[in-house]
Amino acid sequence: MYFWLILGLATLIFGGEILVRGAVGIAKKAHISTLVIGMTVISFGTSAPELFVSIDAAIDGKPDIAIGNVIGSNIANLALVLGITVLIFPVMAGRNSKRIDWPMMMLATLLFYVFALDNVLVFWEGAVLFTILIGFTFYLIRNSRRTIKKEKDQETGEFDEIAEIKDNIWISLGLTLAGLVALYFGAGWLVDGAVQIAESFGMEERIIGVTVVAFGTSVPELVTSAVAAFKKESDISIGNLIGSNIFNIMAVLGITAMVHPIHVAPAAMSFDMWWMIGIAAALLPIMLIGKKVGRIHGAILFATYVIYIALLIAAMK
Repeated sequence: MYFWLILGLATLIFGGEILVRGAVGIAKKAHISTLVIGMTVISFGTSAPELFVSIDAAIDGKPDIAIGNVIGSNIANLALVLGITVLIFPVMAGRNSKRIDWPMMMLATLLFYVFALDNVLVFWEGAVLFTILIGFTFYLIRNSRRTIKKEKDQETGEFDEIAEIKDNIWISLGLTLAGLVALYFGAGWLVDGAVQIAESFGMEERIIGVTVVAFGTSVPELVTSAVAAFKKESDISIGNLIGSNIFNIMAVLGITAMVHPIHVAPAAMSFDMWWMIGIAAALLPIMLIGKKVGRIHGAILFATYVIYIALLIAAMK
């Protein structure tokens, strides 16, 4: 069981990496700014593991894994991933991150809460979430194309290393396809290993979903954001995380609910959901206070995640 868990995690990391590389090559060909790449292409690429894991879990009759994966990933993205990232490399939150991206993330989070009040996400609710995401994505792309000339000279950083790859659209398409295949198999292996571990330790699937599975599917965000911050690409670093949280709810849960209804456990509504909402809300003052999201903010975010995990473990005893 540990073998499948480790193999699944490794495959997800590999798949997420090559998917992002391929997708960025395609996005560069379309002349999209780094902020939009971070909010859309990279967010989708790094959220793809959550999508495959949640669909696989929902179809297999494991809704706690599907919901726990998304809620846990959203908590981990902001509290753990952003916390670790800014502890190492403080970043500056852009204007659009505060005025456009964060409000959309909160809208997605609150819609998720409202739709889950009856403890189930059904087809039409998933369709609403996904439709809003499509509209938001078109808005970002249109907005980006209006200012692309101003941003073109600033597009440097992490993805310069794939300059040659992006010049060949077929290589980019091949990497994207290979990444999707790797994510598909990795997701299945991860869920199988996680469920077996849960059963052997007598742990609830919800706990496994918001901890082991959520962390595993958040690894691509951690790698991408840390490297982007190191390369001084703040738009990609923060945009990737906020965008991933939006995609996790509107695309992952939206598509999963359209494929198969997702039952939401009362425990998730009374505990995990409120942590996700609270951490998402707390991100705005963190971005507004000070010129950068610095190490103090990172320490607070990381401590919040540790407290959350500690309370989960304590609840098991």
